[in-house]
Amino acid sequence: MKAPGAATATAHAAAGARRPAAPVHLERLSVRDFRNLAREDLLLPAAGAVIVGENGHGKTNLLEAIYYLQLLRSARGARDSELVRFGADGFHLAATGDFPQAREVRVGFARQGARKKVTHDGVAPPRLSDGLGGVPGVLLSPRDVSLVAGSPRERRRFLDIALALSSPSYLHALQGYRGALARRNAALRSGGRRAGAEAAVAAWEPSLAAHGAALWAERLAWVATHAGEFTRLCAAIGERGSAVLGYTSRHAVREGGTAVLAAALESQRSHDLRRGLTHAGPHRDDLSLSLDGRELRLYGSAGQQRTASLALRLLEWATLRDAIGRVPLLLLDDPFAELDARRAERVLALLGEGGIGQAVLAVPREGDIPPDFTRLERFRVRDGAIEGAS
Repeated sequence: MKAPGAATATAHAAAGARRPAAPVHLERLSVRDFRNLAREDLLLPAAGAVIVGENGHGKTNLLEAIYYLQLLRSARGARDSELVRFGADGFHLAATGDFPQAREVRVGFARQGARKKVTHDGVAPPRLSDGLGGVPGVLLSPRDVSLVAGSPRERRRFLDIALALSSPSYLHALQGYRGALARRNAALRSGGRRAGAEAAVAAWEPSLAAHGAALWAERLAWVATHAGEFTRLCAAIGERGSAVLGYTSRHAVREGGTAVLAAALESQRSHDLRRGLTHAGPHRDDLSLSLDGRELRLYGSAGQQRTASLALRLLEWATLRDAIGRVPLLLLDDPFAELDARRAERVLALLGEGGIGQAVLAVPREGDIPPDFTRLERFRVRDGAIEGAS
């Protein structure tokens, strides 16, 4: 996998024009004691399936279980211990299919000791992070509106996930940055007025600056590559104004990012010691989203924010597809619930441009199934039990 950038995107586009990308195919899914799902085994057709069930019965939990096999953490931000079914000692997930890294992907979590184990074809990767991306997919949900309406932290998390799953160099930089940031913050909190406090804090700054500059470089490359497509997608979904995707930082990060961040950390050191927190770096930045020059987070209507969030997920899907050379799974958690029929049709058409592979759609009623998905096999979920499972 390569870091996203204009040249990489162009190369993948050319390759895609020569031969369609093969879809990822999840053939069998086993779920044990995950959320309210006790013991479920599903055989999924190559085209996908529809999960029908009232809210609160477990259909979203099933999609989260599939997505967990890629991200190795909850899509909804829950701790692993919160994912264990009540009264159980842990959970276990397993997927068999045609995946880029392995034929079989397994993840287990034990509540005692908070131990997590990942295997690809029976072999544990050297590091847990090496097991990321085992079952590639993108999850679309009405909750995605928080990507636009929520805090900068939501948008940074979106960027970090999209880039970490598609670029090993970004994942390496992100891990290094978070480690150095945690250690610098610990030194800040324990420093106070004691002698040598500044030196203890400064010791972590070279690593923080180097890894932070790498994050800046890949984030800026991603935004530059996809800004035009973001505008096109919003218009295609139905937005009349001009939607703009950008990157906001208090630092001039276009060139010499390492030196820029090192200087900022040094200049902020005394202030940071008083506050016990690092105030400079990419962990303070934001993905800017605007419509006709007005910030969508503050001034966008609910419909405009929903359109922008869908465009971001479509970009995430394309980023992952280009990185792995395969069409990722499409996990749809009642994604058209708050869209009018016309906009829903347009979103489906946009997905079709890249070739919809295997899709798993969760809806509360059969009447909510879009025409494009009525051909899919249907499962029903009630009180955590899935009818139609093997």
